[in-house]
Amino acid sequence: MIGVVDVLLANLEQAYERKGWQGTTLRGSLRGVTSQQALWRPARPRHNIWELTLHCAYWKYAVRRRLTGEKRGSFAMKGSNWFVSPAGADEKEWRDVQRLLDEQHEQLRSAIESLPKSAFSDRKRVRLMYGIAAHDLYHTGQIQLLKRLQRS
Repeated sequence: MIGVVDVLLANLEQAYERKGWQGTTLRGSLRGVTSQQALWRPARPRHNIWELTLHCAYWKYAVRRRLTGEKRGSFAMKGSNWFVSPAGADEKEWRDVQRLLDEQHEQLRSAIESLPKSAFSDRKRVRLMYGIAAHDLYHTGQIQLLKRLQRS
């Protein structure tokens, strides 16, 4: 029998990197994107792919912190929510941003797996767990749109 933890983890993975019924995942939307493409902005003050990627990494951290009671201030970058992308950056810096996203995803997944069973009867916590997958998908759509706008 499939339990709530299995369903929440499957939901999280299908939004992030495993093949999901909806099509492109967050990680898939970043495949092949160069630093130059990640920094492209359709107009001020619109966000670019770089900023969306960091935003997603930050919210994986924030949800993990809320689920586990972890102390604030331990995110890898100074600030919160939206981070301003650099004026110019190389491919290594862009890979570092993607690596941060991967690390935050894995840490969130591990945190969910290690939660006590009682955590899954707390509606607020469960909403955070399925909500972060929806958050990934929402920004996946924005990234896909930004990639298409760049081509036109």
